[in-house]
Amino acid sequence: MKHSITRKITWIITCLVAGTVLLCWILNTTLLESYYTRMKQESLESTLAVIQQFLEEGTMYSEESALELERLCTGRNITMMIMNAQSRPLFFIGSDEDLYRQQFWYILFGQMLETDEPYTVGKYKDSRLETEYLILCGNLRDGNLILMRTALESIRESVGVSNQFLAYVGIAGVLISGIISYFVTKKITNPILQLAELSRRMTNLDFDAKFQSRGRNEIDFLGEHMNELSETLEKTISELKSANNELMIDIEKKIQIDEMRKEFLSNVSHELKTPLALIQGYAEGLRECIHEDAGSREFYCEVIMDEADKMNRMVRQLLELNQLESGNEAVVMERFDLTELIQGVIHATAILREQNQIQLTFLEQAPVYVWADEFKTEEVLTNFMSNAIHYADGEKRIVISLVKKKETVRVCVFNTGPQIPEEDLDRIWTKFYKVDKARTREYGGSGIGLSIVKAIMDSFHRQCGVRNCMDGVEFWFELDTSCQ
Repeated sequence: MKHSITRKITWIITCLVAGTVLLCWILNTTLLESYYTRMKQESLESTLAVIQQFLEEGTMYSEESALELERLCTGRNITMMIMNAQSRPLFFIGSDEDLYRQQFWYILFGQMLETDEPYTVGKYKDSRLETEYLILCGNLRDGNLILMRTALESIRESVGVSNQFLAYVGIAGVLISGIISYFVTKKITNPILQLAELSRRMTNLDFDAKFQSRGRNEIDFLGEHMNELSETLEKTISELKSANNELMIDIEKKIQIDEMRKEFLSNVSHELKTPLALIQGYAEGLRECIHEDAGSREFYCEVIMDEADKMNRMVRQLLELNQLESGNEAVVMERFDLTELIQGVIHATAILREQNQIQLTFLEQAPVYVWADEFKTEEVLTNFMSNAIHYADGEKRIVISLVKKKETVRVCVFNTGPQIPEEDLDRIWTKFYKVDKARTREYGGSGIGLSIVKAIMDSFHRQCGVRNCMDGVEFWFELDTSCQ
């Protein structure tokens, strides 16, 4: 990148290090010599102060004081001589006492006695050794003379060597700092680039990318918040899509309900048209006295009563279905023995099974207690049994079984006979839908029974269904065995 943060930070840090090294080099060149000389002067003056203290205490020429002064002068690289007025050395620390005494007198009488101060500090160059010294010369409180000197060595040479070494170290430091700052900055900017890539993918609604946190710094916190933002956006978009999908479903349902309403009116009209036509025809026959014998009149009356009963039964079923679907039908949840209820339905349908020569099998004898509306459960089972009896064929066999689960029990009603076409399996629960219209009409079915079953099971908040078996069809529904 042209304006990369890594480059900028690396350049800034490198310039700072280079500037620091250059500043140190300038300070070293201009101030080190005077600083070194000042430190040496302070060393001489502090040694003189110790000597003056020993003089005040009267212990100047004791063995302890001499040892202490020798240790102090050796550590500070100081040569010292104390002489009385008769030029006799009283105290000396150093080497070559005679030569040092000659230099002492030369300094005293040559250049150092022109001041009124108790001592003077100056530079002295030994022409023989070509060595420069910093000297302190003056009078002690007891009237004796003192001369101290310390070698300045070649401070200028030391400054040159120091600056050369500093240059090498500085160049290496600049290079190393540049390399280190590059990699350190790269480590900082890589997560930023990762966040940039994450934001780009979020812009394209790609929420699979996540920031991989490696620590607990500010960038990691930002990355975690970006992850949360990504999840929130994904969830929000998902909710919007779900809401949009539900809206589309509601629109489709509205269209479907409108179509169902039209179909319902058409079906009701069709279902009522036949019995009404029969009732009208046979009633007109009675009025016109087409057949005057009592047997014919009785037959006409029975037809009218049967058709009226069918209409009455269908109207009651429609009313019940409407109550269930609208939620106005009260559901009384109670605990009862399901086995006993099944056996009751079996006994109630015994005559109809005998007429159709149907064999029934139900092996469960132990009580199975469930929670449901007992009356509506009996209606569901009766409806399944009625369907099984009317559609039983082949071996003409019905099997009722119970499949016990953890908190539910499934009631299965199987009958041998023709299978239901796969495309009709989900449509048989629709009002007035008939798979075999001729057979349904034959036993007087209206196509509402399974719709009532579905509405009842929905009111229980339980499932019901149907499946094709190898030699027949099995209807089933589930009930709760626990009170939860």
